[in-house]
Amino acid sequence: MKGSVLIGQSGGPTAVINASLQGIIEEAFKNPLVTNVYGALNGIDGILNHQIIDFKYETKENLSLLKTTPSSILGSVRFKLEDYQKNDEIYKTIVSIFTKLNIKFFFYIGGNDSMDTCYKISQYFKAIHFECMVIGVPKTIDNDLMGTDHTPGFGSAAKYVAASILEVVHDSLIYQLQSVTIIEIMGRNAGWLTAAAALARNEYNVAPDLIYLPEVVFDKDKFLADIHEVMKRKRCVVIAVSEGIRDQNGHFLDDDSKYAKKDAFGHVLHSGTGKLLESLVFKEFGCKVRSIELNVLQRCAMHIASRTDLNESFVIGSKAIDKALENVSGHVMGFKRLSNHPYEIDYISTDVREVANYEQKIPVEWINEEGNDITQELYEYLYPLIQGEVHVTYKDGIPSYYSCKHLEK
Repeated sequence: MKGSVLIGQSGGPTAVINASLQGIIEEAFKNPLVTNVYGALNGIDGILNHQIIDFKYETKENLSLLKTTPSSILGSVRFKLEDYQKNDEIYKTIVSIFTKLNIKFFFYIGGNDSMDTCYKISQYFKAIHFECMVIGVPKTIDNDLMGTDHTPGFGSAAKYVAASILEVVHDSLIYQLQSVTIIEIMGRNAGWLTAAAALARNEYNVAPDLIYLPEVVFDKDKFLADIHEVMKRKRCVVIAVSEGIRDQNGHFLDDDSKYAKKDAFGHVLHSGTGKLLESLVFKEFGCKVRSIELNVLQRCAMHIASRTDLNESFVIGSKAIDKALENVSGHVMGFKRLSNHPYEIDYISTDVREVANYEQKIPVEWINEEGNDITQELYEYLYPLIQGEVHVTYKDGIPSYYSCKHLEK
């Protein structure tokens, strides 16, 4: 089957999402079955609005910058497709555009919700016998995608979290004061990124002293008791907490926040977990308390990205081309871990039906019995993913990235 490639990006950005994009582009241009390589600006929105760029007009020099450029250079979107059985108008428009451009290979780089889009489009194409291979390419800093050992983007975000916490520890120790520092880390339902805070521990540092994840019930009284215990042996307490921790009734701590909002998929946009805990701790201890919300800073920190993550993200993009050219459709690429020591993985694909709208959470056995730390097994899982540093080209003292000016229009 000969035809054109179309690539879209969706959902939250990562430091290495464009490495996957470059992997697809480079491998596509090498193959004689690929006639053109296009990019859809802002995912499905870009397809529907005919905002599509042709990569054959891009210079090799500019394309070489993609791999080390953070965030979604094609732009992103949070767009929930209706089932085609209910309304197929959008699907008809997609088919019309794909036919006009002779799109035979469609790649969508994204997380859980993006895989829902892949599933619905691939099912529609199958139902009407439209010849186009649909492949999902994973990305999410949350590491909560099924069908893969871990997700591209997670390792770099985890490295940022670990490094930032170590720097916070150094900051917290300079004064002879009792203090509590609470670091709020992204993770609505899965605590992988917060668990990565444990990677800040080294030969002289045991912080974070406490880690709280969404996978276990959060109890405020036990939280304060845990801090009391740490204060018996330490002056400065550093705590890592997921934004999505819940009480015994399943309510998020910040459910009552006046800032609570929801995205297009109905997911709560958390804001205030750290602040709520800061108030709780100050009331109990009366000491210096500070809450820090890493927020979007976790997502696109290419200056401290993981080399392992970057390389894997590039290769999984190129492997996606191979899979599509095998006439496979409705699959999502992924990693299978073969070994921790030495670290070794294989590249696999999984039927998108087993991935879309599911979440991979931390196994409970990887969380300690007290529910306030991780086990060594989880540490061993996390450790290989942050290894290696990325060389970023600098100009005038700041990183030199692929231009995102086209996204301002």
